[in-house]
Amino acid sequence: MAEVLVLVDHVDGAVRKPTLELLTLARRIGDPVAVALGAGAEATASVLGEHGAVKVLTADAPEFTDYLVVPKVDALQAAFDAVSPAAVLVVSSAEGKEIAARLALRVGSGIITDATDLEAGEQGPVATQAAFAASYTTKSRVSKGVPVITVKPNSAPVEPATAAGTVEALSVSFGATATGTKITARTPRESTGRPELTEAAIVVSGGRGVNGAENFPLIEALADSLGAAVGASRAAVDAGWYPHTSQVGQTGKSVSPQLYIASGISGAIQHRAGMQTSKTIVAINKDAEAPIFDLVDYGVVGDLFTVVPQLTEEINTRKG
Repeated sequence: MAEVLVLVDHVDGAVRKPTLELLTLARRIGDPVAVALGAGAEATASVLGEHGAVKVLTADAPEFTDYLVVPKVDALQAAFDAVSPAAVLVVSSAEGKEIAARLALRVGSGIITDATDLEAGEQGPVATQAAFAASYTTKSRVSKGVPVITVKPNSAPVEPATAAGTVEALSVSFGATATGTKITARTPRESTGRPELTEAAIVVSGGRGVNGAENFPLIEALADSLGAAVGASRAAVDAGWYPHTSQVGQTGKSVSPQLYIASGISGAIQHRAGMQTSKTIVAINKDAEAPIFDLVDYGVVGDLFTVVPQLTEEINTRKG
């Protein structure tokens, strides 16, 4: 089978879940060849091999840590030239999409971003995407060159599939632009103990109906009972009730969890654009005419200040 390059998203050798999802998708269209870069790259091999990577290309250099984006593009292009893949898959994060775009431009290929599914086609991989604020679902394929595709987290299950996972060193020559943007400082993000919003299997979000920052602990308590991430609508963020980093929507983050619970959110198109691809959507709103109810799988018409605490209590009781 043809080989498919998968850029590994890892932190000091700890492979993040979206990469394992990419390996599941890559196996549908070929043999996955993982590209792990930076500190701890070789330590990723065992996990990647357990999830279908037939080969792991590794490279480590100060450039991957000290400079932004371009060194990784140089490395991925080196892997591209060495493997001549049938496709290149990258996690659909802000950095991932920039890497993918730069690579596609360099190799003269078409690019598909924010795919939510991937399947083999007679003329190359076919990607599923959500379009026009997730109002439509489209199927697309690249018509020129080798497809470069970024895939949203939670688009595929993590499926173990033992493969060789043979480690090979990747030779990388950095171009003149690799050191153009230097990282001068890093500030560790304050940990909440909750899953990363864009990667979480369950997201609980609060909106204007939460009626103040002092009431967001209700949303957090429900999220914690489910092991979920916490999100917020633009209205809640603009009011200063919750950090912008947790905003879900067209001008915030796009999420696609297995379960999305919207509390006190009317369902404006801006918010729907960021969560409409969720697998199961539940809304809690006291306005029976709220637009969000046109979208949901399950709707609860009621006061969130009554419903959410009862739901949280019931979940904790069942867990106990």
